[in-house]
Amino acid sequence: MQTQNCHSSFRFLRSEVIESLNIEMAEYEHQQTGARHYHIAADNEENVFLVAFRTVPMDSTGVAHMLEHTALCGSKRYPVRDPFFMMTRRSLNTFMNAFTSSDWTAYPFASQNRKDYFNLLDVYLDATFFSRLDPLDFAQEGHRMEFSEAGNPDSPLVYKGVVLNEMKGAMSSAVSTLYQTLGKHLFPTTTYHYNSGGDPECITDLSYDELLEFYRSHYHPSNAVFMTFGNIAVEELQSRFDGQALAQFERLDSHIQVSDEKRLHAPIRVEEAYALDEEDLSGKTHHVMGWLLGQSIDLEAQLRAHLLSRVLLDNSASPLRHALESSELGSAPSPLCGLEDSNREMSFMCGLEGSDPQHADAFEKLVLDTLKEVVEKGVPQEMLEAQLHQLELSQRELSGDGYPYGLNLIMSSISAGIHNGDPIAVLNLDPVLEKLREDIKQPDYIQSMVQELLLDNAHLVRLSLRPDKQLASRRDAAEAAQLEAIRVQLSDAEKQQIIAQTEALEARQMQVDDESILPKVGISDVPVEMKIPQPQVQLQQPQPLALEAYAQGTNGLVYQQLIIDLPALDEQERRLLPLFTHCLTELGCGERDYKQNQQYQSQVCGSIGAYTEVRGAVDNEQQVSGFLVLSGKALASKQQELVDLMHETLQVARFDELKRLREIVAQTRTRKEQSITGQGHALAMTAAVARMSPAAQLGHETRGLESIGFIKALDASLKDDSALAQLAAQLEGIKHKLQGAPRRFLLVGDADQQDSMQQQMQARWQDVPVSADFSAFALEPVRESVRQLWTTSTQVNFCAKAYPTVPVEHEDSAALTVLGDYLRNGYLHRAIREKGGAYGSGAGQDSSDAVFRFFSYRDPRLAETLEDFDGSIRWLLETPQDAQKLEEAILGVVSSIDKPGSPAGEAKQAYHSALFGRSAEQRRAYRQRILAVTLDDLTRVAQRYLTGDNASIAVVTNPAGAAKMGEGYDVIAI
Repeated sequence: MQTQNCHSSFRFLRSEVIESLNIEMAEYEHQQTGARHYHIAADNEENVFLVAFRTVPMDSTGVAHMLEHTALCGSKRYPVRDPFFMMTRRSLNTFMNAFTSSDWTAYPFASQNRKDYFNLLDVYLDATFFSRLDPLDFAQEGHRMEFSEAGNPDSPLVYKGVVLNEMKGAMSSAVSTLYQTLGKHLFPTTTYHYNSGGDPECITDLSYDELLEFYRSHYHPSNAVFMTFGNIAVEELQSRFDGQALAQFERLDSHIQVSDEKRLHAPIRVEEAYALDEEDLSGKTHHVMGWLLGQSIDLEAQLRAHLLSRVLLDNSASPLRHALESSELGSAPSPLCGLEDSNREMSFMCGLEGSDPQHADAFEKLVLDTLKEVVEKGVPQEMLEAQLHQLELSQRELSGDGYPYGLNLIMSSISAGIHNGDPIAVLNLDPVLEKLREDIKQPDYIQSMVQELLLDNAHLVRLSLRPDKQLASRRDAAEAAQLEAIRVQLSDAEKQQIIAQTEALEARQMQVDDESILPKVGISDVPVEMKIPQPQVQLQQPQPLALEAYAQGTNGLVYQQLIIDLPALDEQERRLLPLFTHCLTELGCGERDYKQNQQYQSQVCGSIGAYTEVRGAVDNEQQVSGFLVLSGKALASKQQELVDLMHETLQVARFDELKRLREIVAQTRTRKEQSITGQGHALAMTAAVARMSPAAQLGHETRGLESIGFIKALDASLKDDSALAQLAAQLEGIKHKLQGAPRRFLLVGDADQQDSMQQQMQARWQDVPVSADFSAFALEPVRESVRQLWTTSTQVNFCAKAYPTVPVEHEDSAALTVLGDYLRNGYLHRAIREKGGAYGSGAGQDSSDAVFRFFSYRDPRLAETLEDFDGSIRWLLETPQDAQKLEEAILGVVSSIDKPGSPAGEAKQAYHSALFGRSAEQRRAYRQRILAVTLDDLTRVAQRYLTGDNASIAVVTNPAGAAKMGEGYDVIAI
């Protein structure tokens, strides 16, 4: 128990062992300030820290978001210009970031190295509680005015700033606009009425003094929640909290909190517009309905609401999702469908996208009629039990493949800590799940919830968000007119003040700080060993099955994968692979139609899905191999059912439900069209490398910008049942080829499950034949460059440039990999983010495709950024370089290589890496090559690979941006 280990400055309040997660969680209070500390003690070397502040803005200037950025730009003990980004490269962290939510701001990090952990802790504590908040950092990170021609007061004024451009990019997404607009009407009086990230039209209203006042009132220990995870003693942590920060503050009498929203007494119906620069605006309207529910800190109410949401919306068998998917009123259910439980009060949402404004009333009637039908007829009892099974499975699963596992636990409970709820209870769901298991036996359980929480709930907003082709140009014109009105009123002194600020900021951005005042780790702190799981069982042909099994601590879950060699496919079949893998588990199977099949899946497993992976060889990017992976997970008690389900899915999946197939194609098109601005940098990079390797070209065709055009054409071609039948036949043909392909199996689970897992898999599959005349997958070699401008409706740009390089086994691949971090740290961050105002930028080697890529993200510039990519190489080759910067780049690469995953995720990574020739031995040897890279290596590979005229360029921009780029580019409308 943790009760006896509390530091003297803290008071122990309570603790609880959560057996299902193998952790103990305790709550403490700092006696002098009232700061809360929740510590999750676990036998885990990846220690996590987070400090969060309740931040409750009452406007859309983005003050909390801007403060998150500027707080990390220098502090009392560390008065350097950019300690956060400096520490990202002086550290072995497995995670470093900062988040602004709707009502809190958090600063988390994670590390497996004790020295590194306490280095980061010192910097984070000083940054949050003793930030400098320099006015020039506010100008850089938030907003500022500059003359478009440097030093020329007669040239037009422009707005610049990192947060401003970040939010212009974020709000270019129709879904982000939809979410913010619904919140504005659902919460008329509380903080959720406003855009906490900042509305681009309001951000420039924020003054520096208002930022300072918000910091003073919100960033105080009395308003803070500390959350930690790992195996470091809580007393040691609290000693550092108190000594470095908390002891210097006194308790505040005031308390910052969000009040309950004033309830509506009748539904409201509103229509607003979003910017979409397209000629044809039909089928581009979003309709959504949102209900305000009860408090999220009422754990039982939250779990009941989750169960209700899952029953109504989880899959195609769910009544409300089925109604939305099969409706002719729109093309797909809205991405907003589901429960929002992170705010003080929860909300339930459902909607349609791909609709038109005149369908608003019919959409509302569809939703309400469906809910009334649920009340009248109920839902099958097995549906309730299946969704409760899903909640139990999500409670037990050990995640950690995205965020660190400990941070996932912290993020699950942070909302309860912020809103003065019970974070410990949020992680220990077993008692509430047991109560729900009894409650669902009541015959009208779901019916009464639908009636009470939805049909009888007057706090309902129906929002229709329609496209407006002129909205973006009107906004731009209004901003230009506002700036011109300001400019003509400026006195000569005020003009010089703007010029002086621009010059001062540029000088500050170019200054060289004394980084030695920051703590660091070095190469000597890097662990000697690289931890890679090894299979406990490894069976190869002619054994009954080619099978590998990993005994990993998975907390009672089993993970099964069927890995099938891709067969020879023609071009159309290759382009259909993403649709095939999606449909494989979305359509019917055997005697079950698609609704019955999805209902059965939810009873049996936590998830089942398929995907393809195609990669170049370790020594030749032109020589590819590919696999289709059918992957599932389940509780150990359901492992036999999962084995049978995966067998059925490959053998008897059906593609004859033509109406459902039509719906899936339309939904896929809508999702792809909506995804562009959210992942513009990734799409631009994929386009830039598309003609540099066969696997890269396939990725561009199936996941990249090229795939959007393909799915749009496919969707438009499905005019009748004959066209659908032809598509179904093509998908059936792919399945037939896969059924005869060589296959292998991956099993991951607890040690005591190994024997039964292997026996069940072998019994099911050992008699399934493999075709004797199998023809293997192959792609034609390709190695050429492109120059492309892809246009869409966006306020910001995404730039990419790529050079052909070498695969991973080449002697230069390690140096190229380190070079990416070196260029980002030493040049690109300052040139493109700080000076250029982009939200992000970077560079890196991709050895699978043998390419080196530059990119920018949410970038106000185009040609200037492409020039900065070239400028980084000139900087490297023409100026003296720093051995310390090399060490920082190596640390960054090694930290990413050593980043831990979940127990199952690490086993999957080890298996799939080896599948493509990246064995444990190869990966360890490559890591050693990274550690041995020299400055001479960097200049040599840059000169050899990154100075020619064979680079590819791809940019995602708007039509006006493309027009400014001049000749020599292919312009492609998305």
